Amino acid sequence: MYEIRVTADFAAAHFLKDYNGKCENLHGHNYKVYAHVSGSELNEGGMLLDFTRLKGALREICKELDHTNLNDKALFLQNPSAERIAKYIADELLKRVDELKSTKIKLCAVDVFETETSRARYIPD
Repeated sequence: MYEIRVTADFAAAHFLKDYNGKCENLHGHNYKVYAHVSGSELNEGGMLLDFTRLKGALREICKELDHTNLNDKALFLQNPSAERIAKYIADELLKRVDELKSTKIKLCAVDVFETETSRARYIPD
């Protein structure tokens, strides 16, 4: 089994509406995002998936989130937790990278780090 990983980042503000603590106040993070892809077969070029293609899609998604207030995006239901952000990014990657629609290559996980020590992971079905 082969696995590749690409990374991107974005800076955004958010607050957690149904949270009792300091994170209920507007604050920001410099998010770091990792996308993990695996598969057992390589393409004609000897690659699982072109890094440039996967990284480009991930960076495009992160750019759409960059320097925004995530609470303004209805898709997060007013609670843009790291978990919901990870799922959103995974869903968008699955839509945008055609190779991930095949049965040979799988998006294994998307990690979203709010800080160096706090990570949420979403694993698509």
